[in-house]
Amino acid sequence: MSKTLEDLQREMEIAASDLDFEKARQIRDRISLLRGGAEATDAEAADTSGLARQQPGAMGLGTSRQRPVLPPDWKPPKKPDLMTSGQKRK
Repeated sequence: MSKTLEDLQREMEIAASDLDFEKARQIRDRISLLRGGAEATDAEAADTSGLARQQPGAMGLGTSRQRPVLPPDWKPPKKPDLMTSGQKRK
């Protein structure tokens, strides 16, 4: 017989208070599968040990963009002289 979400929530809290965090993680993943629409038998049989949770702050625009790596001897180019920029040569 499948357990209700309230029973699983209670079971997860008991496992966490007993410091059995691995069991609490498995129950938490099972709850999230059930809330996502999975059948109770599928959620119970699912192996969620290989799932990786997204890290906080890793969401949003441009967060997966890599930063350029400059060569160690690179120097920024000289800035143009503002007194002569935009002037045509005669």
